[in-house]
Amino acid sequence: MNPNRRQFIEQGAALVAGAGLLLPSWGRGDALPWQPAELPKGAIEGAELHALPGKRPLLKRTYRPPNYETPLFALGEDFTANDAFFVRYHLSFIPQVKLSDWRLAVSGDAAERPLLLSMNDLRRGFEEVEIAACCQCAGSRRGLFSPHVPGVQWGYGAMGNARFRGVRLRDVLRKAGVKAGAVEVAANGADAGVAEKTPDFVKSLPLWKAQDENTLICWEMNGQPLPQYNGFPARLVVPGWAATYWMKHVQGIEVRSQPLTSFWMKSAYRIPVGKFAVADDFPTQRTEVNTPITELLVNSLFTSTHEGETIPAGRPRELSGVAWDGGHGIRTVEVSTNGGKTWRPARLGQDQGRFSWRRFRYTLTAPQPGKLVVMARATNQNGATQGFSVVPNPAGYHHNRVQELGLNVT
Repeated sequence: MNPNRRQFIEQGAALVAGAGLLLPSWGRGDALPWQPAELPKGAIEGAELHALPGKRPLLKRTYRPPNYETPLFALGEDFTANDAFFVRYHLSFIPQVKLSDWRLAVSGDAAERPLLLSMNDLRRGFEEVEIAACCQCAGSRRGLFSPHVPGVQWGYGAMGNARFRGVRLRDVLRKAGVKAGAVEVAANGADAGVAEKTPDFVKSLPLWKAQDENTLICWEMNGQPLPQYNGFPARLVVPGWAATYWMKHVQGIEVRSQPLTSFWMKSAYRIPVGKFAVADDFPTQRTEVNTPITELLVNSLFTSTHEGETIPAGRPRELSGVAWDGGHGIRTVEVSTNGGKTWRPARLGQDQGRFSWRRFRYTLTAPQPGKLVVMARATNQNGATQGFSVVPNPAGYHHNRVQELGLNVT
């Protein structure tokens, strides 16, 4: 191993240990053991631990714009620590916004009156609420698609779970007044591209979702102000939906009488019509061939154990992980050790709310030495469950195949 790389890894390990996390042993040469083997070769070799300001060392996928993945071993709690929460940006200029200077402008042709709100205006003028929710990038696990597709080659960690505090977007819209012809509500953040021709990252929500009681303008995460790289001083929180709608550094809200036609709505974050069993529709943006991604699919992940880990035969070993969906709530998690022929129930942890992920535990006793493949399968309250294959789509969204975890039993 290169001496500079070894020093970097050792420094990262020390930082993680100092933050109260146990860093697993290294394996496969320079590869990090919590990276799935299905990732492209370059993604495995190129990943390294790197700490952004205010963050623990995370798995760096790209630096400009910053895209950083939470390591597997930091995903196993009810709530993901703020400094371990994943980072996802599309544009390279990330502003340092002073709270005293920040304002939220509410406008649009379908708003009855414009508003310009400070943080004090939000906190004093509207009811504060808190919600536990899983925030997951639509492309989480993109690197596990076969054949591989373009985009950030995420492994398992483009997600996190937190308690978000703020005010309902619905209440702010009511103060601005929503005209009868409104169809969408668009949000714009303070981040920007370096080149003038780079499309501004603006996203819209259907009016019904913007007015949902759970959609928030949030300034607090796990009892602390939002981290800089998670949207300080305020962001949207859209529980149950992919993180592309959770606009960071939000500074503009536009109530629209016409669908938004910008690049990030008409071209990006779209899935083939009819390929996925989702309930939440976005009719003003749907075409005959594709539609915007909306709600998260039911999913699960082992977090206590990584691929290739060695466990002893004949001795109980507790496996644990998390399961989540788009807001219906997790009903069961089952584990199989015989290729899915039979399943046994895992023990579910505390229910933190229907938008939150839910922890599960399973006690495994491997009977004999050899290779053992363990599977986890979650089912939500609507009866939707995970399958054994992914649905091919050009952008690599909605990877929720049953996880197959290979362990070495000795």
